[in-house]
Amino acid sequence: MDQYDGEEDYMPQEDDWDRDLLLDPAWEKQQRKTFTAWCNSHLRKAGTQIENIEEDFRDGLKLMLLLEVISGERLAKPERGKMRVHKISNVNKALDFIASKGVKLVSIGAEEIVDGNAKMTLGMIWTIILRFAIQDISVEETSAKEGLLLWCQRKTAPYKNVNIQNFHISWKDGLGFCALIHRHRPELIDYGKLRKDDPMTNLNTAFDVAEKYLDIPKMLDAEDIISTLRPDEKAVMTYVSCYYHAFSGKQKAETAANRICKVLAVNQENEQLMEDYEKLASDLLEWIRRTIPWLENRLPENTMQAMQQKLEDFRDYRRLHKPPKVQEKCQLEINFNTLQTKLRLSNRPAFMPSEGKMVSDINNAWGNLEGAEKGYEEWLLNEIRRLERLDHLAEKFRQKAAIHEAWTEGKEDMLQKRDYETASLSEIKALLKKHEAFESDLAAHQDRVEQIAAIAQELNELDYYDSPSVNARCQRICDQWDTLGALTQKRSEALQRTEKLLETIDQLYLEFAKRAAPFNNWMEGAMEDLQDTFIVHTIEEIQGLSTAHEQFKATLPEADKERQAILGIHNEIAKIVQTYHVNMAGTNPYTTINPQEINAKWDKVRQLVPQRDQALIEEHARQQNNERLRRQFANQANVIGPWIQNKMEEIGRISIEMHGTLEDQLTHLRQYEKSIVNYKPKIDQLEGDHQLIQEALIFDNKHTNYTMEHIRVGWEQLLTTIARTINEIENQILTRDAKGISQEQLNEFRASFNHFDRKRTGIMDAEDFKTCLISMGYNLGENEFSRIMSIVDPNRMGIVTFQAFIDFMSRETADTDTADQVMASFKVLAGDKNYILADELRRELPPDQADYCIARMAPYTGPDGVPGALDYMSFSTALYGESDL
Repeated sequence: MDQYDGEEDYMPQEDDWDRDLLLDPAWEKQQRKTFTAWCNSHLRKAGTQIENIEEDFRDGLKLMLLLEVISGERLAKPERGKMRVHKISNVNKALDFIASKGVKLVSIGAEEIVDGNAKMTLGMIWTIILRFAIQDISVEETSAKEGLLLWCQRKTAPYKNVNIQNFHISWKDGLGFCALIHRHRPELIDYGKLRKDDPMTNLNTAFDVAEKYLDIPKMLDAEDIISTLRPDEKAVMTYVSCYYHAFSGKQKAETAANRICKVLAVNQENEQLMEDYEKLASDLLEWIRRTIPWLENRLPENTMQAMQQKLEDFRDYRRLHKPPKVQEKCQLEINFNTLQTKLRLSNRPAFMPSEGKMVSDINNAWGNLEGAEKGYEEWLLNEIRRLERLDHLAEKFRQKAAIHEAWTEGKEDMLQKRDYETASLSEIKALLKKHEAFESDLAAHQDRVEQIAAIAQELNELDYYDSPSVNARCQRICDQWDTLGALTQKRSEALQRTEKLLETIDQLYLEFAKRAAPFNNWMEGAMEDLQDTFIVHTIEEIQGLSTAHEQFKATLPEADKERQAILGIHNEIAKIVQTYHVNMAGTNPYTTINPQEINAKWDKVRQLVPQRDQALIEEHARQQNNERLRRQFANQANVIGPWIQNKMEEIGRISIEMHGTLEDQLTHLRQYEKSIVNYKPKIDQLEGDHQLIQEALIFDNKHTNYTMEHIRVGWEQLLTTIARTINEIENQILTRDAKGISQEQLNEFRASFNHFDRKRTGIMDAEDFKTCLISMGYNLGENEFSRIMSIVDPNRMGIVTFQAFIDFMSRETADTDTADQVMASFKVLAGDKNYILADELRRELPPDQADYCIARMAPYTGPDGVPGALDYMSFSTALYGESDL
């Protein structure tokens, strides 16, 4: 401990005092200069000064005068004699006055001062400096030396190369003194041009500026500080305390300005939140307005590929474009609630968005969007089913038309032949039998023509894009069929007219023709059926086709017997021809069917049977995979759906129960939110399974009542509910902290709210709220209740949330701290006047906030006829609006 240290006793104990009897020469020099300058700064007020600190205080007269100046009090009348006893009496009067101020003087006596003891004199002056210049310094519950050091640290914290840790070496480079001056009077020093490696310039700059502009005497020498390894702490502390007292008035003005800045910052922040809400709401509504027409566009495409592309575009919308908008909608509601809470806490009117941009307007627009989205998806799937059915029917039409056209090729020419006119009797009979066989064949083809016409009609009813060409082809087939019927009838009549001229015909050829034609038609029908494309959607449908195919295969042995019988007839004809040498020209006159064609078609039938088997097996496997996809989706959906419902119920219970503090509830809800977010991969997995189902064109699922749309809607509601509930708890915490509400009061508010929330929905309707107020002792008339409802329900929705309830209850019991703070700030800035000038605000506030405040105060200026002046009512109204202030 140094010889003069100690803020409590101001002088050390006797044993410490004798530990070092001599001052360090450098320190003594600095203390002499500093203490002398400090004393003269006060003695000048009495029109005198000292030259030698230990000589000029020996008679006690200037010492007593110094104490009167710095204390503002009168001491006892001094002795005017020149004798030693008179001097000791005067010094004792000075020491007694110091002791009366609660200062313990240890080892300092009047005799030492009268004898000119430098050590004791300097110690006494240091004690006076501590008591009257340093002791009363207080910064954040610290006082004296610690308070002065903390003040220096706070003021110089923003400056580069300044680190104040003590009152000796931290000040050697001079930047600390320059920083203190620049912090309070930046126009006096260009701090950016100072260098840490030029302490002489820095120190002299600070000392000269302080003496010239701040009325702080030059108590230190730059050369002494630089040349001393460790400058004297007391000298530096004494000099720095002069800075503190010089700027203390400035600090009070800064405090008042800071209060105003804080209010302005809150106002500006709230206005920014309002602008952000308006912009976000406009953007979201504009996106919905642009998206709904796209979803309502039901213009069908002609091809499956085009419709598949529409479906893929819709999936991209669901996967990429919509989720960010869901987050924006949720964030918009959160921002709206937070803004309303902040406005209530600032005693500002509730925020009313522009017309058409209320939260309810956005929810209505969002509902319209989701309605259009659902209708668009249903339309897409129906159109894909329709196009799939159309493609299948069109292919079936082309196959049947091609088979029929191949069969009719040359039939008109054959029916128009007049060969019967020159034919022999046997030839005529053969022609007649041949024509009968043709008529049988023609009748067998009647069903195919009717099927072709029916398929064409169905394609027209389903609005097939290529219906004109289908109709034209169908019309050609029907016209040709009518022509064939007419030609057949005409030829039949001609043959019948000549039948009497004919005698016999080879019955065997006729029998062959009659049996071969139906069998040939059966084989053609079998080949057509075996090559017919099929479309199924369930295991049961493919099993039905497989059963029918097995039944068909069971008829093959009997058909083979018929084939052998027909071939036996041909063999018998050949045997008769060979035996009796009949000239038959090598062909059957009654039919164009020959054994080779029958065998070829039979082989084709046998070849197509295993191909049909393979196609059915592959389709059966595909349907089994589809069934697996259905079960896979259903197993997850039947778990996720109830899980979402359970979480919704749990969140609802947490929001209305009173277990623990608001922080406990907030922690609990955030844990729920984390568990819900962690559940998102399961939703994504289910989306993947749903996409596989859609790609497989699976349109129903009997294993679950949950669709992907149900899961999506439930998931979005769950995310919105947990975010909204967390936001409500955070707003309750803001209200509690801002209004000083205790946890017990919050529990009482919650108990009252829950009691009258009869539907357990987390909100009260107007009647329940009115009953609650009456139970709490409010004497409500219609006008008073309407006023209260306008406070708790500014959007006129007819409901009262718990947040609005506690805001109202806290407001009813709120004190006037804000008004008191504004009045205090006004008085500091106004001083003895009853108004503030605009120029004073510009001097005390940052430029942007001063401009903002003055612009808001413009309509209220002019009290007492002083131009540009603002009275307290104008001041508070500009800051808070028309409020209770």
